[in-house]
Amino acid sequence: MSDTLIKTIFGRLSLESFPIHEPIILATFVAVALGGAVVLGALTYFKLWGYLWKEWFTSVDHKKIGIMYMVLGLVMLLRGFADAIMMRLQQAMAFGANEGYLNAHHFDQIFTAHGVIMIFFVAMPFVTGLMNYVVPLQIGARDVSFPFLNNFSFWMTAAGAVIVMASLFVGEFARTGWLAMAPLSGLDYSPDVGVDYYIWALQIAGVGTLLSGVNLLATIVKMRAPGMTLMKMPVFTWSSLVTNVLIVAAFPILTAVLAMLSLDRYVGTHFFTNDGGGNPMMYVNMIWIWGHPEVYILILPAFGIFSEVVSTFSGKRLFGYTSMIYALIVICILAYLVWLHHFFTMGSGASVNSFFGITTMIISIPTGAKIFNWLFTMYKGRIRFELPMLWSIAFMLTFVIGGMTGVLLAVPPADFVLHNSLFLIAHFHNVIIGGVLFGLFAGINYWWPKAFGFKLDKKWGLVSFWCWVVGFWVAFTPLYILGLMGVTRRLRHFDDPSLQIWFIIAGIGAAIIAVGIAAFLIQIVVSVRNREQLRDFTGDPWDGRSLEWATSSPPPEYNFAFTPVIHDLDAWYDMKNREAARPTEGFRDIHMPKGTGAGIILAGLSVVFGLAMIWYIWWLAAVSFLGLLVVAIGHTFNYDRDFHIPAEEVTRVENARTQALAARG
Repeated sequence: MSDTLIKTIFGRLSLESFPIHEPIILATFVAVALGGAVVLGALTYFKLWGYLWKEWFTSVDHKKIGIMYMVLGLVMLLRGFADAIMMRLQQAMAFGANEGYLNAHHFDQIFTAHGVIMIFFVAMPFVTGLMNYVVPLQIGARDVSFPFLNNFSFWMTAAGAVIVMASLFVGEFARTGWLAMAPLSGLDYSPDVGVDYYIWALQIAGVGTLLSGVNLLATIVKMRAPGMTLMKMPVFTWSSLVTNVLIVAAFPILTAVLAMLSLDRYVGTHFFTNDGGGNPMMYVNMIWIWGHPEVYILILPAFGIFSEVVSTFSGKRLFGYTSMIYALIVICILAYLVWLHHFFTMGSGASVNSFFGITTMIISIPTGAKIFNWLFTMYKGRIRFELPMLWSIAFMLTFVIGGMTGVLLAVPPADFVLHNSLFLIAHFHNVIIGGVLFGLFAGINYWWPKAFGFKLDKKWGLVSFWCWVVGFWVAFTPLYILGLMGVTRRLRHFDDPSLQIWFIIAGIGAAIIAVGIAAFLIQIVVSVRNREQLRDFTGDPWDGRSLEWATSSPPPEYNFAFTPVIHDLDAWYDMKNREAARPTEGFRDIHMPKGTGAGIILAGLSVVFGLAMIWYIWWLAAVSFLGLLVVAIGHTFNYDRDFHIPAEEVTRVENARTQALAARG
């Protein structure tokens, strides 16, 4: 077979593309292959493929899609955290003559993959999953506006995750940092496939995120129950609304900048090069015009979670509801006016730096107001220190410190000293872990009984909680200290042996966090095994105040037999005092959207198309793109998308719910 024919068939793919000479990667591949074989064998042995395909993979039920998002986020958390452990171990070892166990080429891939996975494939799926599950229940809707689009969005996000994971075993990942800054990400400086993996993983996953944002935005605006005006929406729904406004406005910018980077790499344009009229600073501006709103896309839903949790476990209405909403809106607007603080050091000038420094300080005002709202809600409340409340209190203590270091970095002269140091790494993780992840754990523990009908085990939850909180401070306080000492970020080796103790302490903190992650997994397993003992409630286990607690736990597929009518901000508290809110007769047949396999098929073809573009296999790219068009067009003719729930079944479920509520008193 001639070289030309081989190149035509396989593009850049060759035997050298498989890193069989890398013992770490080879061992990882063997472990993953064996684990995958065990899982696939178990699914086949227990004949679960048909069930998973029918009930989950092809489902358009927003609740099941939300749970699948969460599972994806949890799986990718294990991969992303494994990268973090590898970095910490390398930095704790590599001093003086000891080069550590990772060469520079591999280390650069690891810290790039860690950032990409944690932001795009851990935090985003967790946040989107919670919004998917909770928002329709909170606004009294039976599903989202576009159920099929919801399924498609999830599978496109999963497709992006598959491409990132493929880079571990075929070829390599980008070595550019998680934002792939130009011109380093251009073809001259990164001629390998790593940046192409980055581009296509984010482009495909970005389609899913953008469509999910459109879907949830339309759902909140158009599908609220009668009487639920904007100022009667739960705060989590409000935080979801502004989050999806940010998604719809910001993610097209990411799509555009990655498209231009693709053109630079594939057809030789000069958008971001150092020659040919290109301007790398345009890339920096565009990526951060997306990147800073992205930070708030992650944190704003967490603010909504804390608002729900603090109100519930303080036994009070949320203090300052109106000010909380206005604070969300102000943060949403200001999120677009602070992006340049990410590159104060790149010569924009004193006037520009001053403007963005001031706006960065201003955005801390509505954020700080929220902290006071939560504190005043707790003041003189009947506080119950359940797991969601513990996560919320830990957030307030941790996030305030992270926010104060952010205000420090908002001062351009201080940022000039600290920008490229480990101080910045500690600050970023302080707000993302102490804000986003702590919020997600609070939300998971809070809404788990709603989703599955039983609580999570508290003992293992406490182990996870304390390991995360203690581990976080042990892991990142040394980085603050090292940053103030001038230690540069992104380095794999250090000459000064006096720094080693700080990296060892940071590594111990990462190990404690690893125990916290393991305890969380054990908490889930133990809870599932002991679910009958943990099913100690018949209705709302936390006595929540929002409308989602008005349904059974777990909710029926149709959510609400009757569309609820909202009269008060605390809808569920109000409904419990209205007899008409819980009818026991007059139920009608319900039609719900039927599942479809088009979403997973389209996502699978997208994976093939992305891999073909990465490896320059043009014939495969053309065939898969044609397949995408055929499946997409074919799906538009699928009119039979409803299934029928008879009135008798609705009556049975709703009467059981009413009896359970009566028994609970």
